[in-house]
Amino acid sequence: MQRPFVVCHMLTSLDGKIDGAFFGMPETAPALKAYSDLRNFYGCQATLYGTTTMLGGYADGKVSKLTAVENPQKQKDWVNPAGKDMGNFIVSVDPKGELAFSSHSLANKGRPAAHVIEVLTEEAAPEYLAYLQDLGISYLFAGAKTLNCSLLSEKLYALFGIERLMVAGGGVMNWSFLQEGLIDELSLVLAPAADGSTSAVSCFEKADFMPFHEPVSFRLKEAKPMDGNALWLRYELT
Repeated sequence: MQRPFVVCHMLTSLDGKIDGAFFGMPETAPALKAYSDLRNFYGCQATLYGTTTMLGGYADGKVSKLTAVENPQKQKDWVNPAGKDMGNFIVSVDPKGELAFSSHSLANKGRPAAHVIEVLTEEAAPEYLAYLQDLGISYLFAGAKTLNCSLLSEKLYALFGIERLMVAGGGVMNWSFLQEGLIDELSLVLAPAADGSTSAVSCFEKADFMPFHEPVSFRLKEAKPMDGNALWLRYELT
């Protein structure tokens, strides 16, 4: 299988949370900066987010009722050549086709503009495909009802030439790639804070619809202290 090198790069609290009140603490600020700076270390052409993460700061909410189409689009991958030529991508996992956008590219959080690639399953409606094409957003099908990460990885490599992919949440998305053995490196920036919340999401989360999988072990590659008592940990699968 030809696929990208995949790094899962996350900022977590000491108790493994990837969201929560600790993000607003001044003690977390140096870790946040380190996390942002280290994105450049990996030189990834694409960053992949799950639906919840996209709703949290990238998509324009969810689409309202879509107009019916006379000639429904076939459930076939569609690539916008102009978007592909950008060479920088946000891969948005949206199994049912629910997210709203205003453009085929995003330039959030001070980062360079990136072409949006929507990742769908066969549950996406034909009206949603027409909506994406009108905006110039590329889309790929990767599964019938649930995401097939291996198939998606192959398509990102074959159709967009993506050789390095960053998976950056949420917890279910991270676990989806991990349970298929697709994470080549785990990069964790630990903030010197504990959250303790039972509602905050952990770095890896198994959704109820996902099959059982044995725990996964890692081998430490590097541990590096960072400014402000943060710590950068690099792991690979054993």
